[in-house]
Amino acid sequence: MYEGCLLSPLLLSLYTNCCTSSHQSVKLIKFADDTTLIGLISNGDETAYRREVARLVSWCGHNNLQLNAQKTVEMIVDFRKVTAPLPPLALMDSPITIADSFRFLGTTITRDLKWEPTISSLIKKAQQRMFFLRKLRKLKLPPRMLAQFYTAIIESILTSSITVWYAGATARDRLRLQRVMRAAEKVIGCRLPSIQDLYISRTRRRAGRITADPSHPGHGLFSPLPSGRRLRSIRTKTSRYMNSFFPSAIRLLNTK
Repeated sequence: MYEGCLLSPLLLSLYTNCCTSSHQSVKLIKFADDTTLIGLISNGDETAYRREVARLVSWCGHNNLQLNAQKTVEMIVDFRKVTAPLPPLALMDSPITIADSFRFLGTTITRDLKWEPTISSLIKKAQQRMFFLRKLRKLKLPPRMLAQFYTAIIESILTSSITVWYAGATARDRLRLQRVMRAAEKVIGCRLPSIQDLYISRTRRRAGRITADPSHPGHGLFSPLPSGRRLRSIRTKTSRYMNSFFPSAIRLLNTK
């Protein structure tokens, strides 16, 4: 397979199609040449998780794919008050580094599931692109074209994975995001959609796609009440869970 070939994504998908997880508590997520293994460990039993890691290593060995242990990290998310140290994970006899955070498809996920690093990174990128917006205004581009540039180049950065992190963002981080948008409004000279409005519209759109797709893993979470007018709320014990995508999306759909 050659990089840049039109058939490369399809051929890679076919080639790796049989690389799956056999246990329901372990999910294998593949995107191009990135592979992520997510395991739910209950009662300290890591058997299924470690078995799936071994199966992945074995599959790669049988299919002439070489895993890079130096680029592989393990992140443990554990909010229990009392935790016991877990035995280290090894990949082909090489120890795996335990990380406090890692970037997954452009989004920084931390072990405490806080979104400040992700939001700071997005704001930094957006502010860098504001330089070009100001340059275009000096060139006397009409507001309509400036708004199109903002939507394509700056707004797309600010709203990257917004359905994942916005509900769990702090008030301070939301204000920082809004300041970038307000600065763009002053440059362009017209009103722009607020970050919150963009979050609401995109969350509803994404939830609508999930409810219309019975094959989606989260389809069953959008369960209608007997009246059919509202969805059944998800019970949450922590604000962290309450502000995650599915409970937030259900609340938004119920407030239409």
